[in-house]
Amino acid sequence: MIAKLQMQLNSALYLRDPQTSDLGQKIVKESIFLIDKIGFESFTFKKLSTQIGSTEASIYRYFENKHRLLVYLISWYWNYVEYRITFETHNISDPEEKLRIAIRLITNQLKDDDSFPGISESVLQQIVINESDKTYLTKNVDEINKEGVFRGYKSLCETIASYMIEINPDFEFPRSLTSTCLEAAHQQVFFAAHLPRLSDIKNAEDVHEQNYQYLSTIIFNSLKK
Repeated sequence: MIAKLQMQLNSALYLRDPQTSDLGQKIVKESIFLIDKIGFESFTFKKLSTQIGSTEASIYRYFENKHRLLVYLISWYWNYVEYRITFETHNISDPEEKLRIAIRLITNQLKDDDSFPGISESVLQQIVINESDKTYLTKNVDEINKEGVFRGYKSLCETIASYMIEINPDFEFPRSLTSTCLEAAHQQVFFAAHLPRLSDIKNAEDVHEQNYQYLSTIIFNSLKK
């Protein structure tokens, strides 16, 4: 038997926790596939309601708008990545090894995790690559930030930055380097696929491995004492 887990997310992300009902889980699951298929700009609650055989009103009981739903999905993803990092570094004391594991996990091509059957991590990763900048590149980012909706992303950043501080306590920019690399983890894959002149990474089968090598080079060169 595979244990089914739930991710604990900030309640500001939703009006009603979608993990607590079959309809809520269906909204989340199908929104991932629909956003990946048609893009966030074309995505609407009306289209999602048709997809799940429900009504727009039922979706609005869980999320106040489609942007908040996107923030929920991206937050779920970063919380999942931190969960994986914490799990895989649990018995490791060497900070350099922990950092390499973290870099591997933020650059790996994800496979679906049976512990979270309501989420397709592989498809959600594509949404992160293509759409995640839209969660914070908004006019009201300061307002929604006060609600704590980016707490999971910040927590992941703090976790990875802590490994850098262990390696080199004198390094001045651990959070800046971490957030830059977290963004690069999906931006470079996007550039390789769509804007290749902005990246030296090639859109090939090993694009995620190339990205790992790129970020590892930046991070460990920066941390040299």
